Amino acid sequence: MQTYTIREISRLFSLPLSTLRYYEEEGLLTNVQKSASGQRIYTQEHIDRLHCINCFKRTGMTLAQLKKLFEYETDEVAHIDDIIALLEEQEMQVNEKLTQLQKDSRHVHHKIAHYRAIRQSLQTGMPMPVWEECEEDGTDCAPHGQQICPGSCQQDFPGHS
Repeated sequence: MQTYTIREISRLFSLPLSTLRYYEEEGLLTNVQKSASGQRIYTQEHIDRLHCINCFKRTGMTLAQLKKLFEYETDEVAHIDDIIALLEEQEMQVNEKLTQLQKDSRHVHHKIAHYRAIRQSLQTGMPMPVWEECEEDGTDCAPHGQQICPGSCQQDFPGHS
């Protein structure tokens, strides 16, 4: 069985040594053996758990929620409804974040198109574009069918004319 030192795990996950120790103290990383000299010994099981921890943390799950999830997993049969409820709540939060990120991405894309249109205006002597806010859903960026980005900008921002 392949084993890893705390430094190897730290490098592998770009985590400080103190974070790995904290995860162990908090019960997120369990069954960490120690060598005769007191060095922590990690296995593939710990690597898998850290992948899980990192995944859920990226979704915004707190360490307390992770701890609860891992506690539930020790007796899945008794806590199956709790596990599902916790994960469904997390999925809902992730979906809300994704929706907001998509809106934010459309706004950034709209800004890029606007500034490209400004650059084009500066290069060609055409009138400068007027900034118009997009609707919440990313549509209707120009009032009454006016072009917000004259010329080639339209191809950079499809669906908005």
